Amino acid sequence: MTVTDQIVEPRSAVDEDAFAVPDRRFKENSLRLLGPHVWVQTQRLLIGLIRDPMTFVFGLALPIFFLVVMNIVLGDAIRALTGHSALYGSVPLVTLIGAMNGASVGILGIVTEHTNGLLARLWVVPVHRASGLIARIISDAVRVMLNSFVLLCVGLLLGLRLEQGLLAGLLWLCVPALFGMAFATMALTIAVYWPNPTLVEAITLVSAVLLFFCTGFVPLDQYPKWIQPVVEHQPLSYATEAMRGLTLGGPVLEPLTGTLVWSAGIFIVCAIPMVIGYRKASMRG
Repeated sequence: MTVTDQIVEPRSAVDEDAFAVPDRRFKENSLRLLGPHVWVQTQRLLIGLIRDPMTFVFGLALPIFFLVVMNIVLGDAIRALTGHSALYGSVPLVTLIGAMNGASVGILGIVTEHTNGLLARLWVVPVHRASGLIARIISDAVRVMLNSFVLLCVGLLLGLRLEQGLLAGLLWLCVPALFGMAFATMALTIAVYWPNPTLVEAITLVSAVLLFFCTGFVPLDQYPKWIQPVVEHQPLSYATEAMRGLTLGGPVLEPLTGTLVWSAGIFIVCAIPMVIGYRKASMRG
């Protein structure tokens, strides 16, 4: 038998074994694929956050600096006024502000991905449509949890104590994560309709206003009576009071309920506009 008698099968010049074969058993929007796709996208976003120096600056460096300054400047005055350390209010407040300012990193990320066309490229590959949005919210929650843990450790070094036990301390970490996810949802909703870096300055301005009109900054009775209802019922005050109660003691159920109501309200209001805006931003490229 000669060589010409043999059947030679045509082969591609590219090694087909070098590429993963996609699983075609399920459609790209199947619920069975949502979990794995969210996991992959979350890993991608977390790696990006770790490599971005602004994550450290906005999420940890500035909050730690601000916490130390607040403790030096206002610590003795608030202790004399309230009878306990100012750290029980300032540590929760700074942790929540860090969660809000850290959301600006995610905004810059989605603005960059929209500008360079990555959102459009991800839209045409076989991945679950909802995985991108869900992964962004989850990655932000992970970021807030880690930052909150570090800030809690800094507070403990400065003199904060978990008077209500370790379990309450673990629940303390969940409050900024919940609040941060809600705020990230709102910021992401605005970003998909207005992909502009100046949105970061707007977030900084909002967080500054909430900071100075919050019960974590000074006690409620120190504000003028006409503005006390606004200060008492704004979301940052609810979250701060819940976290104060979980460490120092005091009311927890009412402020925690207020935090849940605010967070759920933000999710409900922003969910549909966020999905529609994300879809349009991805399809525009």
